[in-house]
Amino acid sequence: MVTGLAYQDPAHKQAHQLHARLNNFNSIRLAPALIRPDWRVNLRTEYDASVEEGHFVEDERQLIQRAALEAPLQPAEFLSWFDKLRVSGYGQNDPLFPWLGSVATLSEMRWFLAQEAAGEAGFDDLVALTQVRCPVRAKLEMARNYWDEMGRGHERGMHGLMLADAVRELDLEPSIDKTVWEALALSNLMAALASNRRYAYQSIGALGAIEMTAPSRVAHINAGLKRLGVSTVARAYYQLHAGLDIEHSKAWNAEVIYGLVEADPRTARPIAEGALMRLASGARCFRRYRRHFGLA
Repeated sequence: MVTGLAYQDPAHKQAHQLHARLNNFNSIRLAPALIRPDWRVNLRTEYDASVEEGHFVEDERQLIQRAALEAPLQPAEFLSWFDKLRVSGYGQNDPLFPWLGSVATLSEMRWFLAQEAAGEAGFDDLVALTQVRCPVRAKLEMARNYWDEMGRGHERGMHGLMLADAVRELDLEPSIDKTVWEALALSNLMAALASNRRYAYQSIGALGAIEMTAPSRVAHINAGLKRLGVSTVARAYYQLHAGLDIEHSKAWNAEVIYGLVEADPRTARPIAEGALMRLASGARCFRRYRRHFGLA
């Protein structure tokens, strides 16, 4: 069992330290809390962390700027461009996932899923944070999406609890010190976009990219778990999202993305940035996972 990460490359060690700090920052700022007498000290700490977070997000934006400039500004053309990311976007058709589906051992699958679980930002909370004061058309679709994530009011149907069931059934131990920095960075990126209103449209693009590109990947994961004899309870989260996210994506693209760009073409560029940042960050994770498994 992996007990920790020993980074020989100083740059990778520094990256892990950064994203461990940001992960801790997100855990604290998003959790309900009681009033403390030293709240002013906490505000100064939050400010420093927010600046560090801002530099991280701007660095991520810089990486995809050229590609984002290619996005059209008219709604129909933009939606066509966005939809093509399903096939041509960063990280699509990565060989990692067919390998997980058909070759990976249970130990290898558990390592991968522990990385993913540690980097999970909570789609339901991200949607809830992102929809604040959005236009009605977009807000209603995000509300429908959130309601599905929340099991339509039934605890047993909550997607987050399904993922927790998978973690428990597979006896995973997600933790910061055992998680590669690329997975932490992905989680921190999604939390940053959803938590800062200056990145609201980027968050919408990133969430749309998740819905659009996840089904094929989770189908491979579910196939691999089934091949390895893993219980239906542990597979439920992946089995559900292999199909449901296809419908979610269609509705998100039509109602949220098309609606926003139709109402204000200026939103196209930040939506494109968010989608590209999310896909590029995911692709970085896939490359890191393949290196861990010794795959080309």
